[in-house]
Amino acid sequence: LGGMKPVVVVHGGAGRIFKEREEGCRAGVVRAALRGYGVLKQGGSALDAVEEAVRSMEDDPHFNAGCGSVLNEKGEVEMDAIIMDGRNLDSGAVSAVKCIANPIKLARLVMEKTKHMLLTDHGAHLFAQAMGIPEIPGEKLITERSRERWKKNLEPDSNPEEFQKDLGTVGAVAVDSEGNVACATSTGGLSNKLIGRVGDTACIGSGGYADNHSGATSTTGHGESIMKVVLARLILYHMEQGMSPEEAADTALDYMKTRVGGLGGVIVVNKAGEWAARFSTKQMSWATVKDGNLHYGIYAGEEHIKSVEEALASEREGF
Repeated sequence: LGGMKPVVVVHGGAGRIFKEREEGCRAGVVRAALRGYGVLKQGGSALDAVEEAVRSMEDDPHFNAGCGSVLNEKGEVEMDAIIMDGRNLDSGAVSAVKCIANPIKLARLVMEKTKHMLLTDHGAHLFAQAMGIPEIPGEKLITERSRERWKKNLEPDSNPEEFQKDLGTVGAVAVDSEGNVACATSTGGLSNKLIGRVGDTACIGSGGYADNHSGATSTTGHGESIMKVVLARLILYHMEQGMSPEEAADTALDYMKTRVGGLGGVIVVNKAGEWAARFSTKQMSWATVKDGNLHYGIYAGEEHIKSVEEALASEREGF
């Protein structure tokens, strides 16, 4: 193993997390962080770790990614995902994909098996078929909750903006024992969005960015605002100017809020393994594993810490 102590940080989306969903969101990010860390502890790459962590959350209906994704105006799931390798700045992304369980896996294949960085909609679908990714019926990804919300948003007096606050993009960043960094982000997007709407998640520099020279970040929040300020790249720029991960995250989030009125959240790790989970929304579910300790929270200023051993034990007993 190299000299670095591996670190993984995950988020389950910034916004407003309804009371009855808190436990599930906490458990979900904790599980994802432990899975990502499991990969790193066995000497796995940061890339494998972030993919594994995000896949875990895509499979968890508590989050707006994979199963549990919100529905577009037509009542369908359209998902975006991105993954990036800090070693050589390789990236793969997909947008507006339907009928697959794990868009993050497809994004990784775009990165590794094509000369391109982003495949969309029908083309992404053809590529998934060529790669032998099993197709699943679209209904399999739709939860009762997503359908209810979609119906509510269709009512003439509804305000979809009200619901946008409970977002739930998922993401992960990691640094492995070799000192390589990576990021991954995946989402179902905005509820009742126009067909074909692509948000920040699939866009390099907005939904995520990873560069061994500085660090890695994954973002969540109002996609259009994030794109306007190219939030992920902005955070790394601040770190290149000498800011700590926390300072860089806060500075960039503050700029997004004052300049375009946008709220969001970010997770960051720098090349030295220092990390941050920061947000300008009411809440963001997040979890980190570093030095054998698990840290996690949802509210501003909330941070629980327990040993990985203890966390794994309660995980086995079903949180």
